[in-house]
Amino acid sequence: MSPYIASEVLEIVEEDILRIMGEENKRISLDFLKSKIRVSDICFHKAVEGLGEKGLIFSKPDLLELTEDGQKKAKDIIEKHLVIENYFKKTRDEKEAHEAAHVIEHYISREAIKNIKRLSTFKKEDIPLVEVESGREVMISDIIFPEFGLFERIVSLGIFPGGKVKIMYKIPDGFVVNVNHKKIALSKDIAKNIEVLK
Repeated sequence: MSPYIASEVLEIVEEDILRIMGEENKRISLDFLKSKIRVSDICFHKAVEGLGEKGLIFSKPDLLELTEDGQKKAKDIIEKHLVIENYFKKTRDEKEAHEAAHVIEHYISREAIKNIKRLSTFKKEDIPLVEVESGREVMISDIIFPEFGLFERIVSLGIFPGGKVKIMYKIPDGFVVNVNHKKIALSKDIAKNIEVLK
């Protein structure tokens, strides 16, 4: 019996495969691709199989190539990645900006990408989320965390630059916020590292 792999995980791995293939822009070997994506062999092969079934890649023994539809999808993923990475380069070094973009690209909506493009064009005044009064909806401009694992967890909740968050009410030592119609409790320690437009 094959192990269960969450569809969200497979989708992330599929996007990573398409992005890498789009960046390489040539036929690439399974071994090369596998060395770039750190997941189990089973998950990797399921993702490759899924992309084949969707008509986004085709394979010859040990070699993969993007179809025309796969090239379009890969181009979209790469463009999204670059918008996010360039935005983060304003506040982080190149390596951190690349890693942050790699995390966010799997969760961000088209609307948030448009917002990031807008955020890049004007001088913004940021305040920490802890300073926002209850009932107000604001746009997130940055997330400042020294620990990358915590950054990933916050992003997976739907909290990232270009996205919106509404303070519902305050609780002891934190807040309840609404993000994409989901209520999430955030501690003050986390909220003070989330910057929003004033």
